[in-house]
Amino acid sequence: MIKHTVCFKLKDNSPENCEKAKQVLLSMQGNVPQLRSIEAGVDFLHSERSYDVILQVVVDDEAALEAYQKDPYHCSVVKPHMHAVRETSVAVDFVIDE
Repeated sequence: MIKHTVCFKLKDNSPENCEKAKQVLLSMQGNVPQLRSIEAGVDFLHSERSYDVILQVVVDDEAALEAYQKDPYHCSVVKPHMHAVRETSVAVDFVIDE
């Protein structure tokens, strides 16, 4: 299995905007069939090196990760919102033990 992790710094990291981003990310549950699990959270430390929102999803394999990246819901709802509100993002994809 593969864990896909993305951290987002938002242009406006107010609590309301961070929570909205989190909810948009979590809206993939039940709408993106490749997801085995999904987690999203909002940073509470607000340190200099902190990112504001995190997304972690688990998919079966690289083919599922590629399908997730092209999924219609992901591409029409989640990506446009996150691209509009993010200042920057970083991602890590890695293999996890089953």
